[in-house]
Amino acid sequence: MASPAVVENLPPSLNSSAEQPPLFDGTTKLYTCYTCPFAQRVWIARNYKGLQDKIKLVPLILEDRPAWYKEKVYSVNKVPALEHNGKIIGESLDLIKYVDSNFEGPSLFPDDPEKKKSVEELWSYVDEFIKIVYTSFKGEGPKECGPAFDHLESALGKFEDGPFFLGQFSGVDIAYITFVERFQIFLSEAFKYDITAGRPKLAAWIEEMNKIDAYKQTKTDAIELVEHYKKRFTAQQ
Repeated sequence: MASPAVVENLPPSLNSSAEQPPLFDGTTKLYTCYTCPFAQRVWIARNYKGLQDKIKLVPLILEDRPAWYKEKVYSVNKVPALEHNGKIIGESLDLIKYVDSNFEGPSLFPDDPEKKKSVEELWSYVDEFIKIVYTSFKGEGPKECGPAFDHLESALGKFEDGPFFLGQFSGVDIAYITFVERFQIFLSEAFKYDITAGRPKLAAWIEEMNKIDAYKQTKTDAIELVEHYKKRFTAQQ
């Protein structure tokens, strides 16, 4: 079970004029951005494991990020990045596993061999899934990305002990939901396409994900998201 819901007062996002928090002062920090789907993955993992007091959020405004972030914290200059035990670690999928392995709280990955195999299969598909859908935004939308959502529908039917990818909630659900959340909103708004139509397992999965407090606390504002994607993909105002 996930840790009880914690209502967190989120710190304000830092821009280029903000001072750098102390580096390697013994505090574990998650450098993030409240609107970034990659960073959101690690934020959800942190919340689900009940680590709000153990991992401090350091949110950045990516469009106006502080110079010290690249120069002194993480030369790759992307989020998320985790400051822990005197080192900086990046890459969201790696960090889901890192947080799960190195901190207390409910496990995000199963011990069952069959489910472990599915973790690797779904883990290896997620980047392709994202690429297919993003590419479709610049083309014919639903016609191009429909098969990718069909793939998820099929994957969600593999285990019968729950509505999630591995039956029970896991890091795999975290890997996908931050993008599915955005894709569902934008495809509905821009293409009038319902990704759950004819996909009951996907619909049920999204419904169950929306009940998980660790995720609900991280969700993106739909209006902001649509405007951002319109500018990025369709050049609409």
